[in-house]
Amino acid sequence: MRIFPAWLALGLAVLGGVGSAVQSAANAELGARVGNPAMGAVVNNAGGVALLLVGLLALPSMRAGLGVLRRARLPWWSYLGGLGGGGFVVIATYVVPALGVAVFTIAQVAGNSAGGLGVDRAGLAPGGRRAVTAPRLLGALLGIGAVALAQFGRPLGELAVGLVALAAAGGVLVALSAALNGRISAVGGAAAGTAVNFAVSTPAIVAVAAVAGAFGRLGSIHWPTDWYLYLGGPVGVGVVVALLVCVRAVGVLRSGLAIVAGQLGGALLLDVLRPDGPGASVAVFAGALLTLLAVVVSGWVVRPAATAGPNGVAG
Repeated sequence: MRIFPAWLALGLAVLGGVGSAVQSAANAELGARVGNPAMGAVVNNAGGVALLLVGLLALPSMRAGLGVLRRARLPWWSYLGGLGGGGFVVIATYVVPALGVAVFTIAQVAGNSAGGLGVDRAGLAPGGRRAVTAPRLLGALLGIGAVALAQFGRPLGELAVGLVALAAAGGVLVALSAALNGRISAVGGAAAGTAVNFAVSTPAIVAVAAVAGAFGRLGSIHWPTDWYLYLGGPVGVGVVVALLVCVRAVGVLRSGLAIVAGQLGGALLLDVLRPDGPGASVAVFAGALLTLLAVVVSGWVVRPAATAGPNGVAG
């Protein structure tokens, strides 16, 4: 898999974050219209799987990449990245109603930032080990602060410590998912990595929906006719590809921060463009800019201090 320049990979991740905001809005509205939030995720994954099946037939590179993966004999746990996304859906389904969107978002970004630092340090991502330097730690803290700023003024739910910890664990799962999927794509390519992600995550999403009772009244659902509500799957494929490309180039932490910057920017655009939207938010705009600053800061390179030679001259 080709490694993109850092600036291009980060740009793709920001665009992926915008797509993630669009995807979330479409899934949420679809779930509300059909009377079950989990159904939006099911339709989203179904659309993504359908697109990937078309790609499997049309793209020799995807078939070749899956063949390479089959011959590579990677450790079995390398293929579990899709479960991170499924686990995150489970957590969000039950925690968001209690905590509220604001607290949940801050907690999961905090978990994602900590998880990104951890998996980069452990070398789980394909780029190898990345030390926990002061700029990377500062970037993570700036990212958490940016999201907290963007959520300013939103209603808070029940501030239960256990639920906040569970939301943060969801963010860690997302970081682990990005690292493992990145390892797969480094061997088989982004198309094959995306296919593996959906193949693993879809059963988990369906199981969550079944537990939530999404299929109990399937025959009586009145499906909305607004075409844009069904774009979550194809957009989700693009988001996964963008994340895989970025993780390979700059690691999990900076990829996650770039995605968050795009999510905040996308949320702001949706608020402005939707007829029923609340309009521009200074807090969200400032949060998006601060997250972009976090992406830049986390990429600063700490150079070792020069040492003095025998004659006192730095060498």
